[in-house]
Amino acid sequence: MTSRFRRYTLKEAGLAFAFLAPSLIIFTVFFYLPFFRLVDWGRYKSERGGLSYRYVGLQQYRDILTGPEFTDGLKHSVLFVLYTVPAGLVLGVLLAVAAHRQLKGIKVFQAIFSSTLASSVAVSSVLFLFLFNPAVGFFQVGWKEDPDMALFAAALPSIWQNLGLAFVIVLAGLQAVPEEVMEAARLDGYGPTRRLLRITLPLISPVLLFLVVVLVIFGFQAFAQIQIVTNGGPAGASETLVFKISRQSQNYGAGAVLSIGLFAVTLVVTFLQFVLLERRVHYGDE
Repeated sequence: MTSRFRRYTLKEAGLAFAFLAPSLIIFTVFFYLPFFRLVDWGRYKSERGGLSYRYVGLQQYRDILTGPEFTDGLKHSVLFVLYTVPAGLVLGVLLAVAAHRQLKGIKVFQAIFSSTLASSVAVSSVLFLFLFNPAVGFFQVGWKEDPDMALFAAALPSIWQNLGLAFVIVLAGLQAVPEEVMEAARLDGYGPTRRLLRITLPLISPVLLFLVVVLVIFGFQAFAQIQIVTNGGPAGASETLVFKISRQSQNYGAGAVLSIGLFAVTLVVTFLQFVLLERRVHYGDE
């Protein structure tokens, strides 16, 4: 009996490994090997404009990760996330709740806000670039020339796209909220605001957790909208970590260190989100 169970277990393990092997091989080739190569590159310092490299060990990690290039880029990246994630998420949730009502013409409303997903980052960035152009724009403001407003100006296309993503996903999540629960809340005297805060949001909290994690990662990875709207200016006021990495085309070592730093920050932030937010998530089987 024991040997039969052991053979059966080994057979299952072998079958499971056979199914997983292609994914593991692809993941190793396209993630682990490049990642370890990137870590190794961080130990070499560029000389003569990238024509040669000198081994410096971990000294370059210490110099860059504690220097202004990394800290300024990290500050701008965090600000960019704080600009884009809360605004896009809150607006998307409110619009999804409004669109969930069975009103006449609501399908047109849903299509309009879902269309933000169909436009690329480049299209959204160019649209906002012209909207806020100080000479010919609909809103003639010079935000992208103002060091205090340039990063916010670059964040507007991301807010617009985050709104669309949050709208579509939250609207889908609202379809799973039992109507009898909402009807019982109405009978208990819950008004619209109280139903939203006490019933709807807790029931779709797994969807909201997913959105927060994904939008934060998107925020740390943002590049195209910054390049198009402000090109990192003025005077580096909107240079995020990703933008600073892109400027290291002649210094692979420094670019590798900045990339490892960005990866570590994103990993830690994502882990903290799961640790701190998941305890507030309501799952249906609880």
